[in-house]
Amino acid sequence: MSAPSTPIRRLLIANRGEIAVRVARVARERGIVPLGIYSEADAAAYHLRFMDDALCVGPAPATASYLDIDAVVAAGRTLRADAIHPGYGFLSERAGFAQAVADAGMCFVGPTPDAMRAMGSKIEAKRRVRERGVPVLPGYDGDDQSPARLHREAEAIGTPLLIKASAGGGGRGMRVVDDLATFDQALESAKREALAAFGDDAVLLERYLRNPRHVEIQIIADTHGNTLFLGERECSIQRRHQKVLEESPSPVLTPELRERMGRSAVAAAQAAGYTNAGTVEFMLDEDGRFYFLEMNARLQVEHPVTELAYGVDLVQLQIDVANGEPLALSQETIAPRGHAIEVRLYAEDPASGFLPASGTLVRWCMPEGPGIRVDAGVTQGDEVSIYYDPMLAKLIVWGSDRPAAIARLTAALDATEVAGVKTNVPFLRWLARDAWFHEGRTTTSFLSERLHPGQFTAGALPQRALAAAAALVLAERAPFRIAQMGIPVALRHDDGHIYRMLFDRNAAGWLAQGDLEGELAATQHGDALEVQFAGERFAVTGEADAEGVTFAVEGQTFALTFAPSPSVADPHQGGAGSEDGAQTLRAPMPGKILKVTAKTGERVEERTLLVVLEAMKMEHRIEAPGAANIAAVKVREGELVAAGAPLVELEPLGS
Repeated sequence: MSAPSTPIRRLLIANRGEIAVRVARVARERGIVPLGIYSEADAAAYHLRFMDDALCVGPAPATASYLDIDAVVAAGRTLRADAIHPGYGFLSERAGFAQAVADAGMCFVGPTPDAMRAMGSKIEAKRRVRERGVPVLPGYDGDDQSPARLHREAEAIGTPLLIKASAGGGGRGMRVVDDLATFDQALESAKREALAAFGDDAVLLERYLRNPRHVEIQIIADTHGNTLFLGERECSIQRRHQKVLEESPSPVLTPELRERMGRSAVAAAQAAGYTNAGTVEFMLDEDGRFYFLEMNARLQVEHPVTELAYGVDLVQLQIDVANGEPLALSQETIAPRGHAIEVRLYAEDPASGFLPASGTLVRWCMPEGPGIRVDAGVTQGDEVSIYYDPMLAKLIVWGSDRPAAIARLTAALDATEVAGVKTNVPFLRWLARDAWFHEGRTTTSFLSERLHPGQFTAGALPQRALAAAAALVLAERAPFRIAQMGIPVALRHDDGHIYRMLFDRNAAGWLAQGDLEGELAATQHGDALEVQFAGERFAVTGEADAEGVTFAVEGQTFALTFAPSPSVADPHQGGAGSEDGAQTLRAPMPGKILKVTAKTGERVEERTLLVVLEAMKMEHRIEAPGAANIAAVKVREGELVAAGAPLVELEPLGS
């Protein structure tokens, strides 16, 4: 992309969330006016607070707003932008978008449309890098995308086999096939997901490596013929092919291997005439052999890892290159200093198979301190929507070496407080303490080997947490200096269970009956409440309001809502019963019904696909739990449903 005739002065950031905030901050530091876009669902989004001006580009679905090239380019014109930064995701790797930006007289902060076409297609990318001597995995990347041809190629490659969308990444449009009998169904699903996410359903097939490492190389190239690599990021810890933790340097790369992989990454970039920031991804086997995976023609989510490990600002470098400036770096001076690790905070429920979550962030408290960086796209009080990727923030830490970085990560996660929306913070805390992670035994099968079913299943609320909640409620409702008797408190946990308690004032503070038994006292110390219960003292931070209580104790965050209070006579009375859903399949999260295969009156067997639900850009299969007759289908394709909404009613055979 040709540089602008004058330096960039007004920059439209065609994205949302933390990356829009990140680019806006850098722009402002450079004296550039940051401009934004938003969908109707994002009218009050956090990223807009960092923009000097912004325009709505359409309704909530990304396809009608953030992915609408005409609307985004029109916003750039209206806001008098002279350049557009795409961030990552959405339109960031669409060559047509880069071309439309150029045709509108604006500078695209990224590679040229031709380079994006070459590397944005995994099929074309593999062809080009193969010609440059970069090793690639055996597979099929042909133009014939007919199901019959793809099936024949799958048979020739054999299993395990990976189906992968040609036009994008992030785990979308990707399926692992272990049995060719399931290939056709997996292909249909992968193509449908790829089309929805990237507007292109082309796929490639390749042999699937069972136990590799995922190592990527950051490159930066200017318009003066300089292409450099800035070390590697190890991204092997993944779930559903989406990265969870990234670190630099890799715990297994030798300087010699780093150099060879870096040179291969540079060759791959030069094969496409690439300029600006990009990432070349490789699979690394146990014997040190590496294979080209893909090139991401954009800034990566995990770019801060490189920034902390190598002391660079990749967004600033992107703007420098877009302005036509030569790189001020040389390959000889680029070397890692210390160790950096990033984890991604997602709105998802580890206790429910990491299903995406939504709701209101009633508490959002991120860690601070030396060597800690948080790139967030939300703040306290924000709504987490079902329409977009569930990532809320990135927590990045730096240490003088890997053990120091891990120690800092562990402490930072323990200081993280989020409530109101289920998050993966408990999972990340477990990960930071895992022995295999500490030893650097991090292959792409790490989580499948280390995670166990039900590991994060929520149990009963700890008594200490219940005591903390009660203390906050009582401090709000009836200060301890006032003698009162028979104060009922009923709190509903997010698993639906109701905890019912009754409190009488006594000399020590309160006497609790019901689901909390014993003496309770509390004293305010600054922002924290010191609670005494069951012979222990502990601090709690939080608040109670008209809706419920949100608080943190011992590194765990809780949000409980008020339920109807129990009678004074019987503090143990039960809560309202829930409908028996044994014969009704319900939506595990809010989302859109993408496909309905269930038909009333049909007999189905165990694991028969009934409904496909789309939430946060991912497909979720609703399958029959056992042999049954379909009594009723409660939804239709295209319908939006809430979490818990009935989808299909079943009559189990033999009932």
